[in-house]
Amino acid sequence: MAILIYDRMNSFLQKYSEAVTTSVGFFWMAFWAFSLGYLISSMIQVFVTQERMKKHMGDADPKSVALATFFGFISSSCSFAALATTKSLFKKGAGFVPSLAFLLASTNLVIELGIIISIFLAWQFVIGEYVGGVLLILISWLLVRLLRPKKIVEEARKKITADQESQNTNDLNWKNKISSWAGWQHVAKQYFMEWKMVWKDVTFGFTIAGVISAFVPKSFFQILFINSGENTDPNFLSILEHVVVAPVAAFCTFIGSMGNIPLASLLYNNGVSFAGIMAFIFSDLVVFPVLRINAKYYGCKMSFFILFLLFTSLVLTSLALHYGFNLFNILPKNNIEKISEQVFFKINYTFYLNLLFFALTLLLIWFGYFKKTKKEIIHHYEMASKGLLEKALNYLAIFSFIWLAIGWVVKYFN
Repeated sequence: MAILIYDRMNSFLQKYSEAVTTSVGFFWMAFWAFSLGYLISSMIQVFVTQERMKKHMGDADPKSVALATFFGFISSSCSFAALATTKSLFKKGAGFVPSLAFLLASTNLVIELGIIISIFLAWQFVIGEYVGGVLLILISWLLVRLLRPKKIVEEARKKITADQESQNTNDLNWKNKISSWAGWQHVAKQYFMEWKMVWKDVTFGFTIAGVISAFVPKSFFQILFINSGENTDPNFLSILEHVVVAPVAAFCTFIGSMGNIPLASLLYNNGVSFAGIMAFIFSDLVVFPVLRINAKYYGCKMSFFILFLLFTSLVLTSLALHYGFNLFNILPKNNIEKISEQVFFKINYTFYLNLLFFALTLLLIWFGYFKKTKKEIIHHYEMASKGLLEKALNYLAIFSFIWLAIGWVVKYFN
């Protein structure tokens, strides 16, 4: 009995060590990419003014939708920040379709997401992300034209215009911003805010990715995603099941698109189809926290309508991408290096880029946080701890750090 307990304990500690190594290794691989993406995103958001965009987004015509897509691209952000910005646009007169286009573009046509996908997956997924982002907008637009939810939209607008909202009138010329010290200090603050918005999702997401990699057997994925991991090409029903199950699985998570990319790579490593992976990546706006926030903003009817709209759009988009890529014979081959075989920490370009962006991040955080006034610090602290979801994510992130710290000790003393 004692030998059996010892063997099981030793097996658990080995898997624990593997899980922690994978989690930290994933983050090590991605840190410079996160930093580069957020730096570019911060510069775009500061130097490209957005105050005038609202008056061009009132109608659901091609010009308004195209402008909304472009403005969404330059306003790239995490899902929760994009929801707040979309609410502001909708409240100030933007049409429902342009607002939806802005939301989808600002969460899918994002620079940093493409960089992270290129690290953990294949180049086809990067192309799929950007092409799929456009397809999501077009299919959602078509569905709205077919369903004509005029009454639901009017009810949502009445509800949201009842709320009071502060307005930002800072609309300086980009040339004045880019040539001023204040403009670059604003970039530093925005960079700090980008990390502040996602650090909990990223921490928990990477930790869960390591746990799943070490403790969840491949047979689980084969049950969840039928015909995954087989050498034969999956049939249409299998592909359809993958694109339906992927967003359902994502629905129950607290993790945004950035934290979900390591999980997507795990799914791909376990044989889930290209369509299933794309559906999983596109599911950042059909998760439970987003449903709850939309209900608070627009009411339950609009929230469930948006959920139905986005779910249907991502299923159709993922299927279109899969068979479109198959038509041109560019579906990715699952030849990604197995996670257990990867060597995460070595002296290569990742090492030097991480050193560079770590130093740059310290500098930007210094100017973006420690140089803020006392009033700004109190405001950001209050916003960071506001709401049940944020508190839950805080606890999960803290637990993740404790899990990783203990695991790192176990790794070197086991």
